[in-house]
Amino acid sequence: MRPTAWLGLVVAAGVALRFATLDTQSLWYDEAITAHLLQMHLGGMLRAIPDSESSPPLYYVLAWLWTHVFGTGEVGLRSLSALLGSATIGVVWALGARLGGARAGLAAAALVAFNPMLVWFSQEARAYALLALLSALSALLWLRALERPRATGRLLAWGAIAALALATHYYAAFLVAPQALWLALRAPGWRERAAALALPVAAAAALAPLALGQRANDTAAFIADSALLTRLAQVPKQFLVGYDAPVESLLVAVTALAVLLGFAGLAGLLTGRIAVPASARGDAARLAAVTAVALALPVLGAAGGEDHLITRNALFVLPPACALAGAGLAAAASAVPRPAWLALGAACLAGIVAAVGVARSPDLQRDDWRAAVRALGPIDGPRLIVATPASALGALRYYLPGLRIAAPPSFTTAEIDYVALPVRRPGERPQPPRPASPVAPAANYTLASRTDGETFTVLRWRAPATTPQPVAPSPGLDGKPAALLSVAPR
Repeated sequence: MRPTAWLGLVVAAGVALRFATLDTQSLWYDEAITAHLLQMHLGGMLRAIPDSESSPPLYYVLAWLWTHVFGTGEVGLRSLSALLGSATIGVVWALGARLGGARAGLAAAALVAFNPMLVWFSQEARAYALLALLSALSALLWLRALERPRATGRLLAWGAIAALALATHYYAAFLVAPQALWLALRAPGWRERAAALALPVAAAAALAPLALGQRANDTAAFIADSALLTRLAQVPKQFLVGYDAPVESLLVAVTALAVLLGFAGLAGLLTGRIAVPASARGDAARLAAVTAVALALPVLGAAGGEDHLITRNALFVLPPACALAGAGLAAAASAVPRPAWLALGAACLAGIVAAVGVARSPDLQRDDWRAAVRALGPIDGPRLIVATPASALGALRYYLPGLRIAAPPSFTTAEIDYVALPVRRPGERPQPPRPASPVAPAANYTLASRTDGETFTVLRWRAPATTPQPVAPSPGLDGKPAALLSVAPR
């Protein structure tokens, strides 16, 4: 089969992995915040971003336009990310082909198409799929600009993509900054330097006030709650098989061996032990250097006290790393063809097993707010809902649009419901509270139903008639402060 036919199969399979299960999982808290923003008018959304988000506004503007065509249902919200994630396959194919020819491009595209982490964020209504796409484009256009540093059009093209990457996620600066420095040193004159740097410098200056304001709003403060060394150890594992996967240890071992063979082949390519054109060797060396620096910079920043390092923020290095690993596997195939292609096939199969396993296993998925709301049953009368974690309103109101904070001093209801989901970090298995002998929230209330889902617990308490209930701070099923919410038939 020709390489183009293989590429078509890889792209088709990657697109299918991203689109086929877009609505399998519930929206989780962060996606519900995205949905809430996108349901505002454009001006209101832009004014709300500084207080509700820790990233720049480009993704939200694109998603706002997108959802005005496709809606804010789960598929409508996530389909933009699925499209961006699918496009990343093609861009990394071009990047890999530049590093080592058609076979390298095919291997790189396959690693991206079946990477569980990239599939995960291609199914999330957040900025990370756009960040991955722009980082791959930035790397490709940067190499093209270095090839002809006098070509103003190439410099401007890289600068435009670099500016868009900065407007998508602040961590893009760790990739864009070393690329910009390299171009500035390579450019033959001030005219070329201005062409390369004007747009990213302007974008950085325009975003600086927003970045400083968002830094002070503590929306990303949770990251430093876990040890830096723990988060650093999670990055390679999660890059290989995602946050969680069935038979995870086996999949990590298989994928890691394939990637190690790829980087061994890359080392042979860089040192000249494996013959490739000099231009490809130079591009591979430059991309490897800038990718290593881009990964090291946030680690140094975190060690210095500016700690926002978490796997999803570092996603910008994954597409270039896949391109390098793909080029390395293709180079290794010139010396040991069968082991190299078997390793690539095993890595792809492991990625498919991980992605399909997540789609089939609720305990490997995002928090299931949708099923929790379904367990509440039809809303046929006013209810008081005691929800944990205390931030539950953001996710619950997507599935219960009439939900609001319960107003003091009291709420008249015949039903009080407890909804509890665990607070967990990415990759942790859900452990929702399961009270063995739950206590009635007030006199005359009896337990009408109980649902113990994979990621949640719902208890429904009913009384014979509606009675006033005090609206005051109350613990949830986990004993921690809860959100007191009310809902009534619409």
